[in-house]
Amino acid sequence: MKIAELRLTGLSGGTVEGGWAEELTPEDNINTVVEVITDEGLIGIGSAMTSSALVGAGVKLLRPLLIGERADEPARVSEKLRQHTFWQGRGGAVEHAISGIDIALWDLFGKITNQPVSRLLGGVYRNKIKPYGSLLFDEPDKLREKLKHAVARGFKAIKLGWKPFGRRDAKTDDLLIRTARETVGPGVELMVDAGGSDAFWPHGYKWAIRTAHMLAGYDVVWFEEALPPDDIAGFVELRRHSPVPITTGEVLTRRQSFWPLFQQHAVDIVQPDCTKCGGLTEAWRIAWMAYEHNIQWVPHGWNTAIGLAADLQLAGAMPVATYVEYLTPSPYMDELVVQPFRPDAEGFLNIPDKPGLGIELNRDALKRFGG
Repeated sequence: MKIAELRLTGLSGGTVEGGWAEELTPEDNINTVVEVITDEGLIGIGSAMTSSALVGAGVKLLRPLLIGERADEPARVSEKLRQHTFWQGRGGAVEHAISGIDIALWDLFGKITNQPVSRLLGGVYRNKIKPYGSLLFDEPDKLREKLKHAVARGFKAIKLGWKPFGRRDAKTDDLLIRTARETVGPGVELMVDAGGSDAFWPHGYKWAIRTAHMLAGYDVVWFEEALPPDDIAGFVELRRHSPVPITTGEVLTRRQSFWPLFQQHAVDIVQPDCTKCGGLTEAWRIAWMAYEHNIQWVPHGWNTAIGLAADLQLAGAMPVATYVEYLTPSPYMDELVVQPFRPDAEGFLNIPDKPGLGIELNRDALKRFGG
């Protein structure tokens, strides 16, 4: 079975806030659905967290290397794409495009072999995992309502991120975390994402360590992106002295970019995003490197239900896995697949055991969001 064609659909109309300095609107396109179609009509689905314009440009570069290739060798084919675009890619938007293709190829591989991706990645260690509801900080009254809604949807763990946290003063940061803890109570886990990859991030180590001590007082599970992603030395120092676990990695592409984090033990947790870092193949390699360095792996997943499905399959195939990220609420998470993921009574998600990613696209929703 050979790869015959690719189909791209940029998602817009349901884009949620990003918390960025230049805030997103519902019509902004930052996610692209990638479909790889075989000469026998079988379709694999993937997702890239970048605009369809950039994915389309990447695919124009990659297409001659992809068309006619085998549809059942995702790791080899995606590595071929990576190796042969070294001078024009080496990460960034080209790697984002490869990510969407790679996920779709794994979905195809599963459909061809009639196996879930988790089994093809080496074996199934678990059939369910805890999602954390991922949402943005807000003013205290609005924050309370967001948190109540997330708890009502069944989330037993919630991550809060970005503005206004870290954008005003220490009193505001403390008020936001206190509001969150008082709203959800002691039985819901809280994670905090400062968003240090935002434009013109103003804070360094001193702010981060002071804030980490404040977060420890509220029993926060981890402190994410407290520093800009390239400040490896800062992360090393922060991890050494922080009372709460430190994590980063969502913006990095290619497994090689993660090596310094492992080699220098710069983090307690690493967070690759399979819709950006190189697909399931690279995310699998990064997750195993984390395991071998005794560093926890938690996938970053501020994207789509397709990205969540890919994260679930990888979580099923890793010896140690504790959480997956679940952007909530989001039309691309809740409407893009025929059977949306929902936490069970214990706050866990079942990992699909159907062939491939185990999901079916809602074609009506894809058409609606694809314009």
